[in-house]
Amino acid sequence: MRRVAIVVQPGIRSFDLAVITEVWGPDRSRAGVPEFELRRCAAEPGPIPLPGGLTLAPDRGLDWLASADLVVVPALAEPSDPTPGPVLAALREVHGRGVPIAALCAGAFVLAEAGLLAGRRAVTHWWLAPQLAARYPEVSVEDAPLYVEDGGLWTSAGVASGIDLCLHLVREAHGAEAAAAIARSMVTGPFRTGGHAQYLDRPVPAADRTAEALAAVRERALRSLHEPLSVATMARWAGMSPRSFARHFAAATGTTPHRWLLGHRLDAARKLLERTDHPVPEVARRAGFSSEVTFRQHFTSYVGLGPRAYRAAAAASAAAPNPPDSVRKGS
Repeated sequence: MRRVAIVVQPGIRSFDLAVITEVWGPDRSRAGVPEFELRRCAAEPGPIPLPGGLTLAPDRGLDWLASADLVVVPALAEPSDPTPGPVLAALREVHGRGVPIAALCAGAFVLAEAGLLAGRRAVTHWWLAPQLAARYPEVSVEDAPLYVEDGGLWTSAGVASGIDLCLHLVREAHGAEAAAAIARSMVTGPFRTGGHAQYLDRPVPAADRTAEALAAVRERALRSLHEPLSVATMARWAGMSPRSFARHFAAATGTTPHRWLLGHRLDAARKLLERTDHPVPEVARRAGFSSEVTFRQHFTSYVGLGPRAYRAAAAASAAAPNPPDSVRKGS
């Protein structure tokens, strides 16, 4: 996934544009990140007005989408604004070719307008979810996850979840280390699963001691992933009952201790598969799984590949040469 196309049109949100550009734009090859070719593709040449008095200069037409490995659709500042017909047609065509498309926040409205989300799951900002569901009743709209995928179409919730989705797509294509390197340069967290809640039902605990205790537990757990941790053990570290700990943990993170721990163990296992030649049973042990069978089941469900197949795919991706300049620069 080296060639990334941004679909630009009048009125797109500058924040989404900046996120996409920051993830796939800079040259981070010294940090072990593949070189990407990022293009701004529009239906017409010339400056494109953005909210806030900004303008954007596209550098490719919509025909470049056909050569992209990934197409990203920023949100319109006004989701009710129509999208030009040529843009909708180009999105339908590129999806028909099997190219993945990711829409940030209200970008889901663009995919729905193109008819691509009919009968599929999609997510958008929780505030906009009722509007999306009312306008496009054929779409299965969700308002809780940070991002979801259905049929090669990715949609994300509001603002920061666009960063989460972009980093997730890098992680899926190029491995956890590449995503972590980009996250470090952006000074953001490298791993939030799509199942995290968009917003929390309870506010973060006001008592500093409780918040500090939970943060200390998470830090200690990350250093102890190889150990047979349980919610009861983590609760003991925090000086709480398991029930109280689970309640405070969910309020602070938007997920359960078990799901949080499982997500980080799977991420640790991905790094081990990418960076070491440890046998799969040893990877399972070091990542804290009680058995190789349990590890295989969770890993395959999470990644879509078994551990050995994932290691082979990661090695092949790392060994693949960058496209020659004549190809990367386009025509």
